[in-house]
Amino acid sequence: MKLILRFFGFLFAAGTIVFVVGVATAAGVLWHFSKGLPDYSQLKDYEPPVITRVHASDGSLIAEYARERRLYIPIQAVPKLVIDAFLAAEDKNFYEHGGLDFIGIARAAVSYVENFGSNRHPQGASTITQQVAKNFLLSNEVSFSRKIKEALLALKIERTYSKDKILELYLNEIYLGLGAYGIASASLTYFDKSVHELTIADAAYLAALPKAPNNYNPFRQHDRALERRNWVIDRMVEAGFVKPDDAEKAKKQPLAVTRKPTSAHVFAAEYFAEEVRREILDRYGEKKLYEGGLSVRTTLDPKLQMLARKVLLAGFERYDEAHGWRGPVSRIDLSGDWGVKLADVKSLSDVQPWRLAVVLEVNAQSARIGLQPARDAGGFVSKEREIGIIPLDGVKWAKAAEGSARGKAITKVTQVLSAGDVVYVSPEKTQGHYRLQQVPEVSGAIVAMDPTTGRVLAMVGGFSYDQSQFNRATQALRQPGSSFKPFVYAAALDNGYTPSTLVLDAPIEIDQGPGLGVWKPENYENNFYGPSTLRFGIEHSRNVMTVRLAQDIGMPLIADYAKRFGIYDNLPPYLSFALGAGETTLMRMVTAYSMIDDGGRRVKPTLIDRIQDRYGHTIYKHDDRECRGCDAKKWENQSEPTLIDHRQQVLDPMTAYQITSIMEGVVLRGTAAGAGFQKEVGKPIAGKTGTTNEEKDAWFIGFTPDIVVGVYMGYDKPKPLGRGMTGGRLAAPIVKDFMKVALADKPAVPFRVPPGIKLIRVDLKTGQRAGPESRKVILEAFKPGTAPPDSYSVIGDNDNRGGSWGAAVSPDAERAVRSGTGGLY
Repeated sequence: MKLILRFFGFLFAAGTIVFVVGVATAAGVLWHFSKGLPDYSQLKDYEPPVITRVHASDGSLIAEYARERRLYIPIQAVPKLVIDAFLAAEDKNFYEHGGLDFIGIARAAVSYVENFGSNRHPQGASTITQQVAKNFLLSNEVSFSRKIKEALLALKIERTYSKDKILELYLNEIYLGLGAYGIASASLTYFDKSVHELTIADAAYLAALPKAPNNYNPFRQHDRALERRNWVIDRMVEAGFVKPDDAEKAKKQPLAVTRKPTSAHVFAAEYFAEEVRREILDRYGEKKLYEGGLSVRTTLDPKLQMLARKVLLAGFERYDEAHGWRGPVSRIDLSGDWGVKLADVKSLSDVQPWRLAVVLEVNAQSARIGLQPARDAGGFVSKEREIGIIPLDGVKWAKAAEGSARGKAITKVTQVLSAGDVVYVSPEKTQGHYRLQQVPEVSGAIVAMDPTTGRVLAMVGGFSYDQSQFNRATQALRQPGSSFKPFVYAAALDNGYTPSTLVLDAPIEIDQGPGLGVWKPENYENNFYGPSTLRFGIEHSRNVMTVRLAQDIGMPLIADYAKRFGIYDNLPPYLSFALGAGETTLMRMVTAYSMIDDGGRRVKPTLIDRIQDRYGHTIYKHDDRECRGCDAKKWENQSEPTLIDHRQQVLDPMTAYQITSIMEGVVLRGTAAGAGFQKEVGKPIAGKTGTTNEEKDAWFIGFTPDIVVGVYMGYDKPKPLGRGMTGGRLAAPIVKDFMKVALADKPAVPFRVPPGIKLIRVDLKTGQRAGPESRKVILEAFKPGTAPPDSYSVIGDNDNRGGSWGAAVSPDAERAVRSGTGGLY
């Protein structure tokens, strides 16, 4: 008996020692690993990197910027179905345990022992709380050390935060593949749905992804993904989250993953979106842009943007096709599967509805083509092969651009195409028929702006953003040519001149000083009209008149006005710069015209209306007008709120109207009359053409009381566009096509006449008061204290040295012509 008692005593003592040693060891281990634990209190102020989203003025999404594509969603906004799916897949006892699942840990330990030395990945038993600890506070290292730290942190986190808070952190942090972080972003990425629209099948698939998103890629690993989704649905049934009948229906559904399209492509807004991105980057820095979760409401009007893209590209194509065919994009060998080879040829994805095609067979009357096959989301080439026909009519525009056949009409398709040619085509009305296309060499830009606010309603910076990211609306420095002249004339009108002031249109020689020689400015048509009104000088874009006027008022004054309007920062004091020889951007020019259109008030261009941070607080707003009376809590018969405009007046409102009225004449009877504004648009429109030396740049900026539209056209590496390729011929028709559609349902609103302006009937040619003998009479705008001259005379000599305009010139005027000094009447 004693022996038995001693034996049990020994066991008890040994057990006690083992227990004490075990507890001490455990305590030591816990103490050791607790020393270097990260500070879990940081989870309280968790601000994960969140997507910055850019919206059009109507709320449509046009761009997203992020390092981690995440949209933060509070747990209260997560549907129960989604929560149930993740709990079933990851941690069905989440709301019962205290941070650790001991049964799961034991199961993982047994599995580890069984697989020891087999190079198999250890089985996990991490709860959602442990995954939060690992994702936020630890590394992905596979070791007992990390698992112990993970467990300790999980226990501490459970004691500090509620279950809902822990689940919220988890659902917003996890990576779910295809660049999506968190369930809100993944829902949009995989299904183009909000989390509230997800079905059982959708939610189950998302819940299948946290363990290994790449292993269940819906495109590359479709069968495995479907199997894993159905496994999650079964776990949801086991947990009692869904009914068996609903589960069976969900398992029969296909894996309906629908990648959402790039919104910037949808609205042809790639250049616009990139300009917004650069502005946010400059304003707030890289971290705020890519991680700050900003909500940016832009000024973009999607309808006007798509219209701007359409008319600009049509203008490029008209010009380019008139200069002939330059040959195919490339050539491929037709042996074997032509579709795979054609799929490898890079195409422009943002020029809709163009498609890349290869010529399979060709004869005199048509060419049989194969269209570039699409790739699925996994990058695999589709097995379908589309065939089409290019008839003779589809290539007739493609007259030879060079060589002995230059300019000859096309009578056979074989003159243009050969088998193996890779070309662009666009669909015709007849099913299966296509038209030959080519990417234009010429480029340019278009900008549409609200003249009152400076809001950029539409902007296209080139033919294709895929081809070139260089934004010709904001980055291309080009000579504006004659489109700068209105600011020279506005400076004169602002300083005592009237629209009826006469300036001599006759040859002039300018002595530019030592080493620079004599400059002889010329008119585009190389003719002269003699004494002519300021109005005539703008309407018909007379270079010599502009130089004389600039010489009379002085280049320093013109430079001051150019700076006021933001066209140039520092305009050199040379007379050639009065003709637009300095370089500026289309955006600057459209903004300057907006100031004239808005009665001479300063206009600040903007692509952004307002910016909100991740919490919905407005951190930037473009409209800084003061609203008096807007803070009233309720209606008590008080006066209506009023907006107070504190903007600087850069030009007298009466001067602004005078130059606007003159530019209406440009459209009605001047250099833009041939574009057909009056016939096709039928609304009050003012504007000015611009053409630089050797026709290297063609401009037109037109405006109504509500919108300003500017177009620039030219080669990226400046070279002549061709004789006669003026702003009136190339750029003005593009603006006309835009306004024809944009203003179709708008009333015809005349330009507002400011107080003080007198409208007097004058003879269009002489600028004098209209009389019975006047052939063409207009209403001219005069400021108080000014009026048209009652009469004038040009006295000449007997041998009629006055030149081609048929009137003699006084001796003083003759000296002015020869010396280049003055010439102002």
